[in-house]
Amino acid sequence: MKIEDEIRTKKFGNERHKATINIVFTSNWITNILEKRANIHQITLQQFNVLRILRGQHPKSTTNNLLKERMLDKMPDVSRIIDRLVIKELVSKGKCNSDRRAVDVKITEKGLAILAELEEPMMMMDILQENINEDECRQLNELLDKLRGNSLG
Repeated sequence: MKIEDEIRTKKFGNERHKATINIVFTSNWITNILEKRANIHQITLQQFNVLRILRGQHPKSTTNNLLKERMLDKMPDVSRIIDRLVIKELVSKGKCNSDRRAVDVKITEKGLAILAELEEPMMMMDILQENINEDECRQLNELLDKLRGNSLG
């Protein structure tokens, strides 16, 4: 569906204005879908992101700082997300031997199992395959990378 129809307007200042609105709208649309899919397992999108990062480090543990650096959604309080995941038994945490101020975080088997179930739905393959082909995905990726340029934002 066209952005004009989605937000019920026909007037944009120019194509750049329309592109900005379209990117923001589409980002929110994707986020809403992903949040609903993650919520099936009672986790948030940020918690899913932390679990994916930890799975990439598995079987080693990692620190809060590495998680902060690699998060898609740059938020300052990763500690709170980790604490919630510990309560859900999806991660474990312990003292870091190399830095007493840091905490070692590791994904649990339960966390790995939830990721395995969520992997395909969170990749949105159902929507992508239905709406755009592989070449269009490649072109979209190139355009989005180009848009961010030097990421001075």
